[in-house]
Amino acid sequence: MKDLNQLLLNFDYKQNFKDNDFYVSKSNYFAFNIINSWPKWEKNFLNICGDRYSGKSHLINIFLKKFKGIIIDANSFENKHLNMIKTFENVILENFTEKIDEQLIYSLFNTIDQDNKYLIINSIIPIEKLDLKLIDLRSRAKNCLIAHIEKPDDDLMFALILKNLSDRQIVIDKKLIDYIIKRIDRSYGKIFEFIYKVDNVSLKRKKSIDFKIIKEVLGD
Repeated sequence: MKDLNQLLLNFDYKQNFKDNDFYVSKSNYFAFNIINSWPKWEKNFLNICGDRYSGKSHLINIFLKKFKGIIIDANSFENKHLNMIKTFENVILENFTEKIDEQLIYSLFNTIDQDNKYLIINSIIPIEKLDLKLIDLRSRAKNCLIAHIEKPDDDLMFALILKNLSDRQIVIDKKLIDYIIKRIDRSYGKIFEFIYKVDNVSLKRKKSIDFKIIKEVLGD
């Protein structure tokens, strides 16, 4: 198999991969840029939102390697965490949903504000659009910077398909990737579902991925 970096170079994609193979395109540029511009933010609260598999956690990993901080699952946030965060300048809440303990999360917002720390929240839906019951927390949610990862554009779809196939030691022709992009739903989840299925079919049949297998998996 060709080396992934060489393959990406041949396809003129290598220059767009940043920080552990995060591919930067129009869909995620703002989120990537704001993560890397810390602490030069307008506010101390940032909400990164986007579909499953859109790269939210990947961005957080990039951030933590550069700037350090503590990461906590929002739905498991407890009183003890309010003490744990005292020694950290950056606090990250992953998987923010309506299942959170609203009073505790509101206390967290206040602590971040009072101690001049930074809070990054990852969610599928922008937190300002969640059905939060606590009025004060709703107000806090509306005061966050929003970095929305959009649905993948063609460049990002190509890179995700190429990278995920390469991770499985699979190389296919660029024309086949172009064919997939034109027919697959513009969704991060559907891309990963397709990769899983096409690899499965190929392994079961002990055949390289070709046009016939791709067409079958796509349901054409």
